[in-house]
Amino acid sequence: MKNPVRLTRLLTITLLALSLAACAAFSSRDPLIVQVAGIQPMTGEGLELRMLVKLRVQNPNDTAIDYRGVALDLEVNGRRLASGVSDQQGSVPRFGESVLSVPVTVSAFSAARQALGLAEHIGFDEVPYVLRGKLAGGLLGTQRFVEKGTLDLSGAVANPYRRER
Repeated sequence: MKNPVRLTRLLTITLLALSLAACAAFSSRDPLIVQVAGIQPMTGEGLELRMLVKLRVQNPNDTAIDYRGVALDLEVNGRRLASGVSDQQGSVPRFGESVLSVPVTVSAFSAARQALGLAEHIGFDEVPYVLRGKLAGGLLGTQRFVEKGTLDLSGAVANPYRRER
């Protein structure tokens, strides 16, 4: 080798160019569209509540999304309520959708905290929620998602403090 410094610079520039190209290729993806498709009760342990959350994941991109694990975190009324993980593997097809099932746990402490929080907001018909999660797909293939909305409680429980007109 005549000039190792020159070879090192050339290799560094080449790796930098390849890294920038890889980042550009991944940045053009549209975000996933995730909706809760259903919730089923499961057997819990002790004071915890377990549920199987079914998510409909829509992929608006031209390439399939392969995943090897799912993680969820549900926040209701600004407080964490439930979380869950699943090691299921699969693929969401290009311009397609899949339904994923993720077991989640609500601890007794989280449920009590939610009840106290809802008691502070007696008379509100809607409660905000945020569902955060990710489809794990390796070093650069992980897809994160966030769904925000409100839960309509107007018909859930009659409010003894509200007068009907």
